[in-house]
Amino acid sequence: MKSAHRDPVDHSRTTQPHAGESFIDTLWLPGLGLILLGTVTIAGFIAATAYGHSELTLPLGFLAGALVTAGAILIAIEHQRVKRVEKLWWAEHPRAHPRI
Repeated sequence: MKSAHRDPVDHSRTTQPHAGESFIDTLWLPGLGLILLGTVTIAGFIAATAYGHSELTLPLGFLAGALVTAGAILIAIEHQRVKRVEKLWWAEHPRAHPRI
């Protein structure tokens, strides 16, 4: 199998080359981990609000928002890298038929 870090796009076996990109490209994991931590922090925010701990709600809310936003930004940056790699592949293989 090819190196997923160099070219995570599936050029030969599917008409949707980005399907399963998050499974193939392990560089998504930091972003997914931050979103997971943000989701857990959202649960803590809801619990702190429900139990009346007003001193924790604002910090947990900001932390949850920051974690989820940072995770989404990391995933978006990685997807842009994958799209750049795909453009380079198409430039190197001009005779290949593009997927529609």
